[in-house]
This record gives sequence, structure tokens and C-alpha cells, in this order.
Amino acid sequence: MTDSTTSPAAAPGLPFEQTEMHPQRWGSPDRAAALPESARGLVEMAFGVDERPALESPALPAPAIEPSLLDGLRDVVGAEHVLTDDETRRLRTRGKSTPDLIRARTGDLSDAPDAVVRPGGHADVVAVLAWAVQHHVAVVPFGGGTSVTGGLAARRDGYAGLVSLDLVRMKSLLAVDPVSMTATLEPGLRGPEAEALLAEHGLTLGHYPQSFEYASIGGFAATRSSGQSSAGYGRFDALVVGLTVATPTGDLTLGSAPANAAGPDLRQLLLGSEGAFGVITAVTVRVRKLPEVKLYEGWRWASFAEGAAAMRTLAQTGMLPTVIRLSDESETAINLARPEEIGGEAAGGCLMITGYEGEQAAVDAKRAAVTAVLDGLGGTALGEGPGEAWAHGRFNAPYLRDSMLDVGVLVETLETATFWSNMDTLYTSVKSALETSLGAGTIVLCHISHVYETGCSLYFTVATKEAEEPLAQWQAAKVAASDAMIAAGATITHHHAVGTDHKPWLAQEIGPVGVQVLRAVKAELDPTGILNPGVLIP
Repeated sequence: MTDSTTSPAAAPGLPFEQTEMHPQRWGSPDRAAALPESARGLVEMAFGVDERPALESPALPAPAIEPSLLDGLRDVVGAEHVLTDDETRRLRTRGKSTPDLIRARTGDLSDAPDAVVRPGGHADVVAVLAWAVQHHVAVVPFGGGTSVTGGLAARRDGYAGLVSLDLVRMKSLLAVDPVSMTATLEPGLRGPEAEALLAEHGLTLGHYPQSFEYASIGGFAATRSSGQSSAGYGRFDALVVGLTVATPTGDLTLGSAPANAAGPDLRQLLLGSEGAFGVITAVTVRVRKLPEVKLYEGWRWASFAEGAAAMRTLAQTGMLPTVIRLSDESETAINLARPEEIGGEAAGGCLMITGYEGEQAAVDAKRAAVTAVLDGLGGTALGEGPGEAWAHGRFNAPYLRDSMLDVGVLVETLETATFWSNMDTLYTSVKSALETSLGAGTIVLCHISHVYETGCSLYFTVATKEAEEPLAQWQAAKVAASDAMIAAGATITHHHAVGTDHKPWLAQEIGPVGVQVLRAVKAELDPTGILNPGVLIP
């Protein structure tokens, strides 16, 4: 094993200088743009355009925490790493769901932390938690701020204050084991930063969710993230072989072997725990060699059902490419899989994207085998153009969402997963629930985002004319769609996590005994309840 204290500031090849996300929009302020002309024509026809005034920075509530309480934190992490200015607090308020952005755009930043604390390592985190227990201050771990389920909107009632535990300083590649093909990363590394550090060793993690540019390693673990290349590389929870976690009652160091039979796997208990059980301070992951070749292409299917059947065949015969996703007829017609071409002419049917990454010989062999299967099942090869267009715009959809909000169109996403035999029922019931609750003119799009031998994930995108009370409008739709998921026997979330938004349906999904188990773990690891209160635990 080789040790490293490499930080991303010294790493060459970062795809862009990492910036803070705009407090009322997704991503870099420099990449915000007006609605593209092709998309604008579609929006005008479907919803009309209602230009909104330019955004203004909303005022923040004054910090509720007693200033003298922060002296203990300054002693631990240094005064320069305990921040109470409005700009920093504004940047650490909530996540990036459409309801989060609507609240921020209308001046509601009532969930702003009283202070932002930036620990420099595991020992600092332990000391901050001890301070929080002593003074009964709520602590919200913060990675990239990309939550879309209310995972950063902690309850503050009954606490002396609320601090954001900002892990932005914890950005080292701690160790690389080229023999075992593992690497240990600190939680504050964002996706591009982690990939740049690993690339110096000829390695990649290969985890590319839509939030890749801003989401963090700790966030990937804490939410059980699943990336767009998960068919080839695996979900993030499948990549994790070890964790270091600081809790109010002590540390957990997990992962002495790639697998074991030493009782229930506690790594899986912490993965997906959203900062409610402890703070992840290091993650050891399985890594791969940097791919020699990356190739993406498109296929057209006459129907969503035929394309889904082809995906199932590939999954169940062990022939999945690195990337595979399938848009339904509506999503294909609008060109949502190719954000820069929305509103342009589409070929009809359903668009499938397949991608291959690895050494040239392996890519050639897998591509030939997959092509033979898809040809035999009736797919039409479209060449590399659609695939490359998708790859080029794969992280751009959230920017389009913001541009739609700017003209009075509410856009939001939700996702679920089920077994293959239940896919049609789930697809129909969720789509119907959204269309019924939001009314005439609503557009509901869907794609299969992840596939397994036994089932798949459905990812819905919804667009509708913004009502006078958009939060109530979306909440009614969210309830209807979530009820439909549970009634269909599906999961409430495949990769967006629970946060505060999904708690009522999590309780239904896991049942009363499951709820008791989660509450017992919370009581054992966080007996005073300071960690992300109100999040995850029903």
C-alpha cells in the first residue's frame, strides 16, 4: 500500500475550477443560461412563458446560537474555520430539489445554519461532535449540497443552535493499494476531484451520477448513490469496502476484508444513513484501471416495452455494457436524453444509450456481443452520434430545470425501482398519479436509469405550469406518486435517499419493526439526537 496526502489543489487535469453552487440555482453561476431557443418553442407551445424577475439574494435570519458557544469550536478547528457570515451560511442552506430552490427564490432561507464549521480531519470531527453533545447543538454534515430529498433541512426545535459540518477541507487521497485495487478517500472530495487524484495513479472510480460535478465522496456513501455507469462499475455501495465513521459514542472502523461472515455487515448499516448515525470521515473503495477506450452509441426501439425486454435480456445473460439507459416514447420525442437538442426533431420510438469503457479488446468484444443480441431482438443501431451527444450533455439537465423555473414552468424528478415483472404496473400507476394530480397539460417523461438481473429503476421527469402556490402544487403530486409507488410494491427511492421528504413512505416500506430497528441504532450511536435531527428516521 502507498500512502498519500495528495490534495486536489495540486492535481492536474481537473475538468473545471471547482466553484460553489449558486444558492438559488444548480451548479456554477457561470453556467446558468436562458432557455435554449429550441426548448423555448416547446415550452411556449405546451405551457406558455412567464418570465420571472431576476433573482435577488434573500436575507437570512440572524444566527440563533449564542456567540459564546462557538468559542469551543474555534479552539478545536481554528477561528478561521468557524464561519457565521451570511454568504457562507446562505451557501450551506438546504439542497437542490425544486422545492428547495422555490423556497430560496422566494426569499425563504429559514433553514440556514447558525454557523458553518470546517473540520480538517477525523480528530476535528470527533471534537466537534463532543462539543455539540455538550451544548446540545444540532449538526448537519455537508458534502456537496446536492440533496434533492430534504436531507440537509434538519429540525432545529429544542436545540441550542444548528451548525453545518462542512467537510470541504477533508479532500485528500489517503492511500492507494494497487495490488488489491482499492483507494481510501476523504469525504469532502467532489467527483471530479476524486477522479483527478485517482488518475495520477492510472485509476478511476467510475461513479458518475448526474450530480457528479458537485456531489462528494461522503455524500455518495451516505445516500447509496448510483451512477450513470453503474451497469459496468456498480452502485457506490457496491464499491465501498471500508468506512471510518465518527459517532457521538465513539468511532467505527469497518472493512477488514472484501467480504466476511462476521455477523451482519455494519458497512451496509452506515451506507445510506445520511449523517443521522455518524459522520463518514474516510471511504475505502474498489477502483479500476483508467479505461483506454470510452465509446457510447444509440439504439432505437419501436416501444418502451420492447426496449425494456432487451435490457432485461442483457442483464439476465450477464452481457450488460458499462452504460445502458432507455427513454420512453415521450422522453425520446422531447429529446431529454440529449439536453442540448430538446425541442428538436426526434426519430420516434424509444432511444436507448449504450456505453462501453475499458481496454480496446474488451470493449470490442463486449460491443460485438451486445450488438448481436440487440440486433436479434429488433433494435435499430443509430451509431455513435446519439451516444456521444448524451455523454456530452449528461450533467446538464439540472441547468435546464433552472431555466424552466425562470419562465414559470415547474420541473422536478423522482425515481423508484421494482422487479421486472412489476415494471409495467409501476410505470403506469406513477405516471397516472402525476398526470391526475397536476392536471391537464402536464408532461410526464420516464427512462430506465439502472438495470439488474431481477429488475430496474424508473426515473420520472415532470413538467407543468407553475401554479400560484407551487410548493403545495408539487407536494400534492409528490404524495400521489409516492403513494402509487408503495401501492405497487416498489421502493420509495432507488438512489435519491430518504431525507425528510420520503420518511412517511419509508415507514410503510420497512414496516413498524424496521422503524424500531432504525430508531434503536440512532439511540445507540447518537443518544442525544444531535446528528441531522429529523432526517431519515421515521
